[in-house]
Amino acid sequence: MTDNAPTILIVDDDKFLLDMYTMKFTKEGFVVHACLSVNDAIDVLRGGFKADAIVFDLTMPERDGYSFLQSLRDEHLAESAKKIALTNQNSDGEKAKAMELGADDYLIKATMIPSEVVAHVRGTIGKSAH
Repeated sequence: MTDNAPTILIVDDDKFLLDMYTMKFTKEGFVVHACLSVNDAIDVLRGGFKADAIVFDLTMPERDGYSFLQSLRDEHLAESAKKIALTNQNSDGEKAKAMELGADDYLIKATMIPSEVVAHVRGTIGKSAH
């Protein structure tokens, strides 16, 4: 792990997508922590993981991305991290709700290929691994 490598926490209940994004971000020089549930992600952050960005799905069983954002706010976790919703919920209402709860960005999975997501996240956190 290099000092200037950006760190990212990815939260998605779809193991295939989680593994794919973990691989993509790792290949691009990110330090990645992947979680299959909101509760796991909260535990990781409570444990001290410092993320530059958190990429999370909105639609997950048990707890969704909205309750995740609410927990981050309530517990003052990852306050400096960029919070990026990566979802297939493509309505203005869903986006407004996510932004209201503290999301910094809102990406639609179906409209972006993984390398575009990586590039977008890198741009959002304003770090370069070069």
